[in-house]
Amino acid sequence: MNSNNPFFKNKTFTNTSASAEVHEATVIDRNETMTVSGTINKSFLMLILLIASAAITWTMTFNGQPPMIFIFGGAIVGFILVLIATFRPQSSGYLAPGYAIFEGLFIGGLSAIFETMYPGIVIQAVSCTFVTFMVCFGLYKYEIVKVTERFKSVVLAATLAIATYYLISWLLSMFTSFQPVHYGNSMFSIGISVFVIVIAALNLFLDFDQIEKGVQQKMPKYMEWYGAMGLMITLVWLYIEFLRLLSKLNRK
Repeated sequence: MNSNNPFFKNKTFTNTSASAEVHEATVIDRNETMTVSGTINKSFLMLILLIASAAITWTMTFNGQPPMIFIFGGAIVGFILVLIATFRPQSSGYLAPGYAIFEGLFIGGLSAIFETMYPGIVIQAVSCTFVTFMVCFGLYKYEIVKVTERFKSVVLAATLAIATYYLISWLLSMFTSFQPVHYGNSMFSIGISVFVIVIAALNLFLDFDQIEKGVQQKMPKYMEWYGAMGLMITLVWLYIEFLRLLSKLNRK
């Protein structure tokens, strides 16, 4: 079972599933295994933690205090927690809430900066992210869009291409005078943003499928936190891409 979400793209789910099958005879209570409702509840809890944390750097920025240390610190620590969870999913119960808190510091500061430059952009980005999530969830729930192996392969290839492009562009801009095309507000740059948003949205389908299969394979209870963390990673990525796109449109 594979997902193109970088957080899910490892052997954790496969290995955990195999382990769950070996110990299935010892599982007496259904509450000891992963459930859809449990994953949803933990996703909502992470969202609340992220919003509460984001309010800190948001408030600091509008009070005239520099939020950059929280932005960079939150992004770095959040990334480290994701890496740890990838190799130690059994610790997701602690790592997932921590990720939500530190990622909230990053998102709050970033959102405040964008809001200062383009008033009203944050509520627009939040609305777009929420609507996209609900549409994708509805399409998946009613099986209008089915996650096939070909679907996974295409989205995986596109996601890896985007990640590679972003990494190379960032490195070149750091050490040279290179200006990545997606930094501007040209029609080509806007087109790139739209494409990235589409790919990020398609990641949601694979996340839903990953969680559903985890429940079917009776994975351990702590995998609810792991699944919620993967879903939150995709939502944060989607929100940031909407911020970028709307900022480009506002500069037109």
